[in-house]
Amino acid sequence: MFKNKIVWITGASSGIGEATALALIDEGAVVIASAPFLEELEVVKNKASRPENFHCVPLDLMQSETLEPLAKRLIEQFGRIDILMNNAGISQRGLAVDTSIEVDRKIMEIDYFGAVILTKAVLPQMIKQGGGHLVCTSSMVGVFGFPLRSAYSAAKHAMHGFFEAVRIENHQHNIKVNIIIGGRIKTNVSLGAIMADGKAYGKMDAGQNKGITPQKAARQILKGIRKNKSEILVGSGELLMVRIKRWLPKLHGYLSRKISWT
Repeated sequence: MFKNKIVWITGASSGIGEATALALIDEGAVVIASAPFLEELEVVKNKASRPENFHCVPLDLMQSETLEPLAKRLIEQFGRIDILMNNAGISQRGLAVDTSIEVDRKIMEIDYFGAVILTKAVLPQMIKQGGGHLVCTSSMVGVFGFPLRSAYSAAKHAMHGFFEAVRIENHQHNIKVNIIIGGRIKTNVSLGAIMADGKAYGKMDAGQNKGITPQKAARQILKGIRKNKSEILVGSGELLMVRIKRWLPKLHGYLSRKISWT
């Protein structure tokens, strides 16, 4: 399925993005890997089984005015984008009452608006070519709210609404949309999370430290894309909370107050 496909992945310098990019290279894809820092992308490129198929393209989602021009340049350079994986994001660790509106806006800009701008930039080309694949990395907190992550949860909820609408609107154009619902995956997302005052959290959450590896997550993601699952649940036993939320909401509320917030 992925052989010779042009796949653009954001947040590709570490974690899920890195592991998925490398797995796609193994599958024969041509990967456009984006993240803010070129040197970090080059490190990942050196791990690729076919580095000639790994193209490093720096991208900062906070610089929203640069995103559409970059997408147009890449479409012109590569001829098309077959799969866009909106994976980049930043998390949060802070009570809603303490979190500055600047932090709320920053998280929404990166986690939601960045994905929306890139999607709108590549979608017309996908429709014109007769189909395409949009993949976005959400989280369990995109399904339900969770303490210390109000802005992060809000951005991921917004992502669900946007991409579900895009899926319905473009079914006739053969546009496939997969939403990744991530559980506990051992990445640096908590290290890079920002606190209520905007400073880096800089700690590895205990629960996250026990999560599955990014490599295992990448295998689950590619399997879900192959099957064209609307929602791709990635993780382990903690994903049960997603089902409890949907079928037993009162029990979910009780459990959410009892489990560790970190």
